[in-house]
Amino acid sequence: MSTWKHMLLAGAAAIAPAHAFAAPTEAPLAEVVATEDAQTEYSSEAAMADAKAKMQKEIDQVIALIEKIYGTDKLPPVAPAQLALAQQTTAALVPPGSLEKMIDNLYGKLFKGILGEMGGMSDLMLSIKTGVESEKIALLDEPSKTAIADMLDPYRQQREDQVMTVIKPLISEALRDMEAPMRSGMAQAYARKFTAQQLTDMNGFFATPAGGAYTSEWMALQADPQVMLTMIKAVPPLITKFMDRAPAIEKDMKELPKEKQLSDLSDAELTKLAKLMKVDVKVLKEQRDMWTGDAVDTTAVDAATDEPAYDASADAAVEAAEAAADAAASIDPAFDRNNWSAADRKRVEDAEAAIEAASVGAVDAEETAVANARKRLPPSAD
Repeated sequence: MSTWKHMLLAGAAAIAPAHAFAAPTEAPLAEVVATEDAQTEYSSEAAMADAKAKMQKEIDQVIALIEKIYGTDKLPPVAPAQLALAQQTTAALVPPGSLEKMIDNLYGKLFKGILGEMGGMSDLMLSIKTGVESEKIALLDEPSKTAIADMLDPYRQQREDQVMTVIKPLISEALRDMEAPMRSGMAQAYARKFTAQQLTDMNGFFATPAGGAYTSEWMALQADPQVMLTMIKAVPPLITKFMDRAPAIEKDMKELPKEKQLSDLSDAELTKLAKLMKVDVKVLKEQRDMWTGDAVDTTAVDAATDEPAYDASADAAVEAAEAAADAAASIDPAFDRNNWSAADRKRVEDAEAAIEAASVGAVDAEETAVANARKRLPPSAD
């Protein structure tokens, strides 16, 4: 049974009257409930296994792509003595706990800040819980928002502390697991990048008090708030520089010859391309003609087959949007329409109605166009 289900059952046990948990009077109902619960648990385990398999497959694909791009799988082996020096270097640079120390600079304050937003302090969450529009909540001062959040969840702070108590050790464990592979990869890179003498000199420095102080802090300092803040402040000038030079960049890019499409190739070139690709030239010609408009008129085909030329793309878009909204609502309560204000819900429903009306109008217009085309076209031969 999932953790969330355990939490829900525990909450139900705390607030439900005692007789609700008495033995059921009808055995068949109990059997059905047990069966459904077992099926749900099995489905959850199967879904988890599928998710893990899919994740591993995607990671394997990324690994294969990186190896192909950088050719890391074709690099010659490193001499054992050189690798041993590099391993001593990276062991000093990535001592146990260094990754956790770096991340602690982030989730020490950042993680608790995120929890504060999710725990009820944000305007969005207060709007969901109360039904009051977030624009009105935004006008309230912070003490009022805090008092409202405390009324809705008096144990909010304890809940946040509990999450930190549960999540932080898990993060620490994951980071410790990452340190060994990180040291291994760095050792390979250092062994190829630096000479034996350079590695020996580094190791000598790292063995000194100053070197030890450096190796214990250099990684954590990468996530120091001052470093991060200066990097963030440097972003606007960087973007502004690209924006200012956009006309010149666009001009230079336009001066480059455009890449060729199949429609730009002659029949002779298509024949040569087909030989190189080991395919029938007819395949390439059909693809070229489809994009240049020389393919068979689909309206004529519809007329010959007497099939309605219905294009369901608009309906499919609406259905896809609704499915995406349902999926999002199962994860984020902000997507649940029951949590929206009446005004927000009406705006969304009006927009959806307009899309549906446009879809119906498009179908009607297309059917009219098909009928007119049939009148103009000669009858097809059977």
